[in-house]
This record gives sequence, structure tokens and C-alpha cells, in this order.
Amino acid sequence: MNPPSALEDSHASSETDVNAEFKLFLHDLEQEEERGINAGRDNEEEKVEDLVAINKPGSDSLDNISSEMKRRAVYGMSAPDFCKLIEKIEAVHGLICKDIRDSYKMPEACNVWMKREIDRKLPFQEKHVIQQASILGNLEEFGVLKNAIGREQCDCEEASDDEKNGVSAVVEFGAGRGYLTQMLADCYGIKRVFLVERKSYKLKADRSLRQKESLILERLRIDIEDLNLNAVESLRGSPYLAIGKHLCGPATDLTLRCCLAEHFSQDSVEHCSANRNLRGLAIATCCHHLCQWKHYTSKKYLSHLGITKEEFHAITWFTSWAVDADHGSDLPEVPDVKLHLESIENKECGGDASGVEDIVRNMKAVERAVLGFMCKQIIDMGRLMWVKECGLETEFVKYVPSSISPENHLLIAKHTNQF
Repeated sequence: MNPPSALEDSHASSETDVNAEFKLFLHDLEQEEERGINAGRDNEEEKVEDLVAINKPGSDSLDNISSEMKRRAVYGMSAPDFCKLIEKIEAVHGLICKDIRDSYKMPEACNVWMKREIDRKLPFQEKHVIQQASILGNLEEFGVLKNAIGREQCDCEEASDDEKNGVSAVVEFGAGRGYLTQMLADCYGIKRVFLVERKSYKLKADRSLRQKESLILERLRIDIEDLNLNAVESLRGSPYLAIGKHLCGPATDLTLRCCLAEHFSQDSVEHCSANRNLRGLAIATCCHHLCQWKHYTSKKYLSHLGITKEEFHAITWFTSWAVDADHGSDLPEVPDVKLHLESIENKECGGDASGVEDIVRNMKAVERAVLGFMCKQIIDMGRLMWVKECGLETEFVKYVPSSISPENHLLIAKHTNQF
């Protein structure tokens, strides 16, 4: 056999290097990926070994409950039970959803975007830009981000990125094309960004972000459910901000666990704590009809309020009514709309004369919409309570009018010793 030529030798060496690099990439991905680490459990009392068993491929004990299954369960209720559930929703909402305020922000730092003084190749859709700006404006008001004046006061060589910006890195969950992070980098000077997204997108912000000489960008193509954020070596030890715009359904719960949960301690109970590197978070929630009991962070809190697993599924199904309504103008406030429970109780609940489907069909669209919003807010306030239990200062606000987006609520949080 002839000895390999120099060219062949070089080619083999190059191929070895590529393979080694690819294996290293896979190794890093395996470090960051831990199957179902943020998924939660259907039963808070489940043992770790039980969870491992039910998460095996082919297991169907924790299958997601589809919207159609939820609808059939609601329509299968008796009229009296349906009325009692509506009464419970109203009572719980009145108890825990009192302090949701309007907080529409248009920070000066975002003028470069609002005035379209940006890369003309970047897409500009006003309703999305308004939402992004208000998310960042609320973070600024909450003390997580510093505006240009605040950064100038810290702008010395000795100052760290953390001191200049409030945070040195941002992790955007469900990042999609990454335009929320693009605005954050353009307007607040963030230098390190991590985009978490399981899908591949065209027309994304990466090209523009990578043109920034001082910015480091890393995409983590992984499901949030499987992401071990503590294993991302390039983020380890760095103060970071977690953000997400319109994190659909359980993605919000998966993100909260990813940032805050201590997974499966020795007593097999999941705890949460304020990660010392997490400086703050802002999550715009949406698509509550997709939420699942297994993933939901605040099962214990809702259970203490008397809401069962089955009622939770019904509540998530009702939330679809909120976005079915006409949002050309804002809906009336919840106290201004009296659901016609009295007529339902008088006509239906006594003798179960009509089924729940008929009761729902006879409800006015605005009544269904208001009930849907009440259910969405109950779900989100439960999440807020879980984050608060983790040791963070929290707030839940309506960050844009319904006419901009019916999915218009924002969960924000920070460490109490932020600065």
C-alpha cells in the first residue's frame, strides 16, 4: 500500500479536526440538555424514580390534555357544577387579582427604534415595536435596566458591564427571530446575548446583532423543557436578565423553572430559590389555553385556593374566550361587567334543564371575554406567587392596551438587592 500523500494527510487531519469540533459541540449540547428537567410533575408528591419512569419514551401517563378534551369535560359538567365553578373563578379572581395596573411605557432609550433610526433592513411593525419598548420600559422603571443617563454615570474603565447596564447578559426564551433582544442591545447596550429557541427561523436578527463588534451572540437551539441553564458554560457566573415575549402556554412555566427551580433535591420535592446570577426577568404571557397541570409552577397555591386539577383544565379552556372577542377597543373592566350568573342559576341550575353547551351559547361575547381574562389573570397571578416564594420582588402589569394586543400582561421580577 502506498503511503498517504501530504494532501491526503492534510485532508485526514482536517477531517479529524472537524469531527473533533463536532463531537465537542455535541458534548456541550449534552451538558446543556437534560431531558424534561423543567417539565414539572403531574403530582407534587411523585418520587424522582416515578418521574423517570413516566418520562420514558412511549409512556402516556402524563399526556397533554388537548383543548378538545378540555371542551368535552366542560360540556359534560352538570349545570349546577358549571355555575359553582364560575362562582369560584369570580371569588378567586376578586381575592388575588386586585393590583393589576396599566403600565404602558415608551422609554426614551427606545426612541432610536420608535423613530425608525435603525438598520433599514430590519422589519418594523409598529404594534410589535410598541410591545417590545413597553417591556423594556417596565424593566427600566422596575430598576432592572439602566437608561443612557444611568450608564453614563457608571461609564468608567473600572466599571463592569453589570454596573453599567444593570446586567451583563440577556437570555431570551422562545426567542424566535430575536427582535426583542435586538432592541435591548440597540437601546440598552447589552453586550452578551443568548437566544433560546427550538425552531430555526429565517429573517432573524442574528445578522444585525453579529455586526455589533462588542456583542457576543449565542443561539441555544433546544426546547426550554430540556435546558439546564446552569450547564451553559459561557453564561456561568454572569449576571443575566431573562426575557420572553409571548411565551405560549406552558413555555412560561418551563422558563420560570429553568431560571429558578432547584430540581429534585434529596427529599424528592422540587424547591425554588433566587438564582444569585438572575438579576431580573420579564415574561409576556400568552396562549393560556395550552397550559397543562403537569407544567404549571403554582399547583400548590391554586390547590390551597380550592382549585382542583380538573377545574384548572376548565379554567385554561375558558381563557380562549379572551382572545376570541373584538379588541378594536378595550373591553370593559371586570367589575363593570356582571356575568349573568343570576339568570343562569334561576333558569338552569335548579333543574339542570339545559346543558352547559346551551348555557355557554347563550352567554354574551363580552361576558365570555371577561371570564376568559379573569381566568388568564388567575393563572398568571399563581405564577407570580411562585416567583415571589423564590425570593424575588415581583409585579404583574398590563403593559399595552388590548387594541395593540389582547395578550397584554407582563410578569416582571428582580432580586430585592438589585443595585
